[in-house]
Amino acid sequence: MILKFRKRPVVIEAIQAMGTPDSNREIIDWTRGSGTPASMDKNGSGIYQLSISTLEGAHWVTPGDWVIKGVAGEFYPCKPDIFAATYERYFNGGPGD
Repeated sequence: MILKFRKRPVVIEAIQAMGTPDSNREIIDWTRGSGTPASMDKNGSGIYQLSISTLEGAHWVTPGDWVIKGVAGEFYPCKPDIFAATYERYFNGGPGD
């Protein structure tokens, strides 16, 4: 039998990666000490790129991606279109526009 479920409303923290050294440093510092930290690693082209060691393995972070802190304190990247379709900005204890 197929059952239907809906996602619980959860407030998350997120930073949008801009691809700049300051943005990369902010994300690396934010994820430090977690089980899923970010770091600068060489990608397949030999260029240093932001990477997050997610629970499913390492994922590259490209400029524009959002880095999300999940409900268990884990970090993972999310593409901007998926982020926009899934989340809305939260202000002062309530949703905003």
